[in-house]
Amino acid sequence: GTTVMRACFLLLALVGLQGALGYAPARSGFFAAHKAAACAATPAVTTGASIEMMRHGRKGARLGRAADQRKALLRALTTECLRHGQITTTLSKCKAVRSEVDKMITLAKNGSLHSRRQALSYVYDKQLVHALFEAVPDRYGEREGGYTRITRGDFRRGDNVQMGTIELV
Repeated sequence: GTTVMRACFLLLALVGLQGALGYAPARSGFFAAHKAAACAATPAVTTGASIEMMRHGRKGARLGRAADQRKALLRALTTECLRHGQITTTLSKCKAVRSEVDKMITLAKNGSLHSRRQALSYVYDKQLVHALFEAVPDRYGEREGGYTRITRGDFRRGDNVQMGTIELV
């Protein structure tokens, strides 16, 4: 597929550069033979797509959005989850918003002025934050994390993406 074509393109570019510099390493072993066979079977045509690096150690789903749009989406979903107690959205958005909701509940359990200001800077509704700081110590006082539950739903009609429901426990 596309990954093999990208690898072949990089390999061909590297071989061309090595040939121009007069350097040709010995190719031996299974991996080299396998890569050469894959490149021979795949035409060397570029699709114009940029080559992306791997995201080693990068936590959090990107959700197909730019950073500012992703932050606004997570803030809105967190606000609505805290307001209504549960929301239904795609499973990947549920998994992304779970940590944010848990952070807000942890801030409310702390109850300090600094925690309240941190929650106010994230949640869109000021009255919701005040209600959250009133109700959470009684509701989740003994619980050490795990304030939300994600249940898988059906697949959405149209794009067949897995849906899910995130709810407060």
